[in-house]
Amino acid sequence: MKRINHWLLMIILLLPLTGGAKEVVSIETLLKEMVDREEKARFPMPSFTCAQFSSYDRATVARDQPGWFANWDRSQFYGVDKSNGRTEYVMADAQGPGAIVRFWTTFAGPNCGKGILRIYIDDMTTPVIEGKAFDIISGNLVSGYPLAASVSEATPYEQRGHNLYFPIPYSKRCKITYESEALSEDDPGALNGHEAVYYNINYRTYEPGTQVISYSAQQIEKNKALIEKTLSQLKEKDRGLSKVKLNKEGLSTELAPRSEQTFTITGTKAIRCLSMKIDAPEIEQALRSVVLEIAFDGERTVWAPVGDFFGTGPRKLYTNTWYTSVDNEGRMSSFWVMPFREKCEITLHNYGSQTIAITDAFAEYSSWKWDERSMYFGASWHQYDEIYTPGATPGVNEADAIDLNFVTLSGKGVYMGDGIALFNHSYTWWGEGDEKVYVDGETFPSHIGTGSEDYYGYAWCMPATFTDHPFIAQPCGNGSFAPAFTANTRLRSLDGIPFTKSIEFDMELWHWGRGYMDYAPTTFYYMLPGGTSNIEPDIVSVERKVALKRSDIMSDKITMAIEGENLVVDSVAGGNIYYQYDLPLPLSQGMQLFWFGLQKENKLFLTFRSDRTMDCALIADCLIASDYCTVDLVFNGRVIYKDLNLYNARLSMKKVNLGDVTVEKGENRLEVIVKEVPGSATNGGAFGIDRLEFVEK
Repeated sequence: MKRINHWLLMIILLLPLTGGAKEVVSIETLLKEMVDREEKARFPMPSFTCAQFSSYDRATVARDQPGWFANWDRSQFYGVDKSNGRTEYVMADAQGPGAIVRFWTTFAGPNCGKGILRIYIDDMTTPVIEGKAFDIISGNLVSGYPLAASVSEATPYEQRGHNLYFPIPYSKRCKITYESEALSEDDPGALNGHEAVYYNINYRTYEPGTQVISYSAQQIEKNKALIEKTLSQLKEKDRGLSKVKLNKEGLSTELAPRSEQTFTITGTKAIRCLSMKIDAPEIEQALRSVVLEIAFDGERTVWAPVGDFFGTGPRKLYTNTWYTSVDNEGRMSSFWVMPFREKCEITLHNYGSQTIAITDAFAEYSSWKWDERSMYFGASWHQYDEIYTPGATPGVNEADAIDLNFVTLSGKGVYMGDGIALFNHSYTWWGEGDEKVYVDGETFPSHIGTGSEDYYGYAWCMPATFTDHPFIAQPCGNGSFAPAFTANTRLRSLDGIPFTKSIEFDMELWHWGRGYMDYAPTTFYYMLPGGTSNIEPDIVSVERKVALKRSDIMSDKITMAIEGENLVVDSVAGGNIYYQYDLPLPLSQGMQLFWFGLQKENKLFLTFRSDRTMDCALIADCLIASDYCTVDLVFNGRVIYKDLNLYNARLSMKKVNLGDVTVEKGENRLEVIVKEVPGSATNGGAFGIDRLEFVEK
């Protein structure tokens, strides 16, 4: 009897330490969760929702109302607080229990991020974090790199995106404010000499009753060693492979055109690493035409071209995130944990016309304890082929933009990130559009942002690469302001978005120019068995030729007239090219090719193609202004107009007969040579072509 009482007492004493105890959320648990790859493959416990505060344009209210694509996404605050004898603009005010899990921002104009950022926790009237915005978000005031970082380091500091991933938990409330004398309470969203503040703040809200230990200096000191360990793990991209016993399945093969090969792993397992190299004469096409398909327990959840799946799209580029990497030798690896109960089938398809060698390829896997929280990994891909971008209207805050659906998922799971691979069509910015994320049937998105580059962690359309942050990457940004390729990635950890019924992820396609582009999103997620995606295998797009140059997506052939912005810029010797649209003039198609910052003897070489030879009179619609130059024009090697003077005291348009020319079948070349720059052009001269017209003889 005494022995029975002894064991009963032991059981009673141990109960609070076992499954009966509620999970406590703290800086410690959040940092451990951030680097726990296995936990990402299980539905979250304790449960939470993820939403976003941002400076999006408040004219955006409903899909069927004007303003849906409004674009003054700056200095639009949640409120204004004057209770402390100062004007503090409220960026976020979240009710707990919860945690701030990502904070992105950038600034422009006077003061430019030098104002005071304050973070108030729970009932405190004194901020728990206070300092200059840059010091908090991307400096060392709260955390070191990479939990506090700015990108790209090749970009001037003020023009970078600033990202804070250090978690800030709170039990009751979190209020974030910004104080700056350069802000205007009466003129939100407009620059007009005021500071512009752009921000996105992702936050979790836990189910009522969840115990949260709030952020404090004491908690920081207590977890000092863990913080340093986490920073080291994230910097080194700790893959976690040494902590488990691994088996290996070889995936190397040679794929003939229009062929496939399947590899099968059986048992209750989890893939820990997928890795391969690809060799082919046309490597860009191979990276798009070779597709990775994975089915777990008979459910196909992964279907994506290998280049897009591993983070670089149809280009051989370096990248190194927490979940995927491509090294300088072209080895592509993924470190998503992918569990299954009975069977995993990995199929490699070659939808192209060339033979592909997949070498040194393997899947490493380990045992897995399957439970009711275990989820299948998923990845979807599709491309909007040669999609038309309507462009912006001069003087109007809203373009004829469109919402592109990345994916819509039905079921229960967690959205874990996405990437885009695109080919821009012109010398102007493609990514003004905002993300819009609808969770569990929302009619208005709980995540709405301030621009595509902001969503992907950088700012101001900057083309510079960044490839070693754990959660964001731009392996190539050549297409920011030119007809070229761009790849962006944002992968999630604490900012993953749980859903219990559905999630719809849309991104606005808000391009400043008119034309056609290729735009391919890849999405990553986990779902409980039975979940579905609306994206079906896009075989047409993977079979299609990868765009390597502008003429692959937009014809440069003339049809008796050609827009200035549709001429191919073959080369530039001096000055800069821009597609100018915001002018108080009736430009053809609302835009002109604008060459600016010019000095004497600068040269511009333009080309177009014709499907036949013809003798024509060439007529140009040009702009004239006080900074426009005198130029010589050379067509197919022959001078056709000397000393064309485009100076005028006021901005206007001029139709110029450039004389008779012979348009050759195939490529034709127009050379512009700067002869004189007006003295009034203090920042260099300018030249513009709105339209060329060919009048056949």
